[in-house]
Amino acid sequence: MVEEDLNQIGGNSKYNGEADPESNTLNQPLVKANRTLSSTPLALVGTKVSHIESLNYEINENDLFKHDWRKRSKAQVLQYVFLKWTLACFVGLFTGLIATLINLAVENIAGYKLLAVGHFLSQERYATGLMVLAGANLGLTLVASVLCVFFAPTAAGPGIPEIKAYLNGVDLPNMFGATTMIVKIIGSIGAVAAGLDLGKEGPLVHIGSCIASLLGQGGTDNHRIKWRWLRYFNNDRDRRDLITCGSAAGVCAAFRSPVGGVLFALEEVATWWRSALLWRTFFSTAVVVVILREFIEICNSGKCGLFGRGGLIMFDVSHVTYTYHVTDIIPVMLIGVIGGILGSLYNHVLHKVLRLYNLINEKGKIHKVLLSLTVSLFTSVCLYGLPFLAKCKPCDPSIDEICPTNGRSGNFKQFHCPKGYYNDLATLLLTTNDDAVRNLFSSNTPNEFSMGSLWIFFVLYCILGLFTFGIATPSGLFLPIILMGAAYGRMLGSAMGSYTSIDQGLYAVLGAAALMAGSMRMTVSLCVIFLELTNNLLLLPITMIVLLIAKTVGDSFNPSIYDIILDLKGLPFLDANPEPWMRNLSVGELGDAKPPVVTLQGVEKVSKIVDVLRNTTHNAFPVLDEAEVPQVGLVTGATELHGLILRAHLVKVLKKRWFLTEKRRTEEWEVREKFPWDELAEREDNFDDVAITSSEMEMFVDLHPLTNTTPYTVMENMSVAKALVLFRQVGLRHLLIVPKIQTSGLCPVVGILTRQDLRAHNILQAFPQLEKSKGRKAN
Repeated sequence: MVEEDLNQIGGNSKYNGEADPESNTLNQPLVKANRTLSSTPLALVGTKVSHIESLNYEINENDLFKHDWRKRSKAQVLQYVFLKWTLACFVGLFTGLIATLINLAVENIAGYKLLAVGHFLSQERYATGLMVLAGANLGLTLVASVLCVFFAPTAAGPGIPEIKAYLNGVDLPNMFGATTMIVKIIGSIGAVAAGLDLGKEGPLVHIGSCIASLLGQGGTDNHRIKWRWLRYFNNDRDRRDLITCGSAAGVCAAFRSPVGGVLFALEEVATWWRSALLWRTFFSTAVVVVILREFIEICNSGKCGLFGRGGLIMFDVSHVTYTYHVTDIIPVMLIGVIGGILGSLYNHVLHKVLRLYNLINEKGKIHKVLLSLTVSLFTSVCLYGLPFLAKCKPCDPSIDEICPTNGRSGNFKQFHCPKGYYNDLATLLLTTNDDAVRNLFSSNTPNEFSMGSLWIFFVLYCILGLFTFGIATPSGLFLPIILMGAAYGRMLGSAMGSYTSIDQGLYAVLGAAALMAGSMRMTVSLCVIFLELTNNLLLLPITMIVLLIAKTVGDSFNPSIYDIILDLKGLPFLDANPEPWMRNLSVGELGDAKPPVVTLQGVEKVSKIVDVLRNTTHNAFPVLDEAEVPQVGLVTGATELHGLILRAHLVKVLKKRWFLTEKRRTEEWEVREKFPWDELAEREDNFDDVAITSSEMEMFVDLHPLTNTTPYTVMENMSVAKALVLFRQVGLRHLLIVPKIQTSGLCPVVGILTRQDLRAHNILQAFPQLEKSKGRKAN
């Protein structure tokens, strides 16, 4: 639902008869459009419906750019490269610092809250303990929700689907601003410390991307640093690279996994990749790891309050030697199958819940806040009340840990049990989510948790995971899925008993990996993240098997959770694999389903430009020239396609009043005097405040110097599938359709393809005959 504001695909219909798309020859029209190809430029960004456009990742090779490129010295090129690495370093530095701040705040706030609850539990004042827990959680949730609802709606949710859309070429308003970042930081601290079933991993990815965007543009829109060297990054291409580094740094900060962060950016969020970007991304994650390592050393000396190990490492088995045999492959494969089924089921139900929440959120801001508070109160009651259903278990005198304890952490919470006994369910529920994961992942503890407590924990977190995600707070999906997967993995390990040699803690790790692969459909990056968490390469073979099986099973049911969220929000993400039926449709036929293309002359009248800007919302216009001296291969009297000019550049021309009293082409020095090359990278699409007098309307504008003379073009007989691959891989905003044969009197441009024109949903609305072949998968 983006870019009705882009140029419409033009051309008059050349074909009249309808045909079966499966039986036509290549020389016949495949289908006939029943309706006009249309779109809406609205999508849900955060919790707010916004008008969105596409990004210009293509290099605009006009005369100004070519002149600047030719005159750049070697020193300037080296300065540009050095600044890229410097910004990549700063992205890692600030992401690591903020991640440490969030961990410190969450662990200390949640720690003191749990200590207060434990104090009342030790005095058997159970009602007071519930009120303290529920009251603290409601207050923290209220802060996070109010900030998101009233100050930064784009800070709600994980932010990863929006980052995927941005790197795919979709511009999202206010998604990476300073207000969004600040609310994301404070909201993440409040929501995670409130004990809600959500994590800070997704928000950290978003925070890293915000840091990268702000560094690249020199600050916020209202308080931007105007340093000359920052002009190099005043374009969408370099900002895309920085945001890719930021997303990888965020994952690294969440899991302390530098290689996993790079692979996450490559596998999950990035659409465009190259080796130079790989190096800078790895450099950013390396800086993050150094920062986290230093703060871990400081905190281990007791200078961080109740921080402890925090959320920086969840499972360390470097001191444990695991062995497994060929017979263990069967339960490992079973974990993968169950993870794929549960992951796809989770995606399906969450899709329904998010639709329900959207209806509630449409009622107003107060309803959003009330929904968050309701979920928080329900969570608090469950976390506090359900441990009363569990039986007290005697402490094992052979263990080294303190048992029992009512502290903020530990594997043996006393809760309401007598001395010498602990409550295994309270151990999992009355703690932070990070500590709950560590407890489930703990090794050499086969009898620590009973099957009944694990079942209660699993069912509860399935319910909380479904109903917590979607409220108006920053929320991550990683941790809820890890908790569910670890619980069912440990249950399976307990059920296997003596039939397997694999430790229950390892079963929990494999279960978490399987459920994440079944829901998020990641494999390589997840495998490396879990290996970096466990510090044990011996787990590599079985981890790979689990991930591959879980992803394969999940893909047979529905898309990944991020793809589902992208579709729900209406973000026009272009998938890497075209639909098979797209090969049955040519771009020329797709162009026939749109109104005629709007073109401009190389030297155009001001009145014509004003009329086009007022009466259209297109963002680019082909510039044509009458060929005075026919070129080789050009028919006499034919019109030449000079290039493509952006709407923003036309608005810039009118604002600067670069008008000519006579119809002529300008000299190169005239253009450079009026338009610095870096100024053209800024978006000037607000035409409302431009006042043109009647005398100026009769003047002319030379569009040649500002026109991109090398736009990407495709022949009208190219298939839509092939055009989609080109459009996505190059990162285009516009793709010109040119006729196969140029003749006198025929426009050299058949139409323009935009992102919205290549979306399967919109094409099927105009060509419903293709619907019957929609179900087949791409090769």
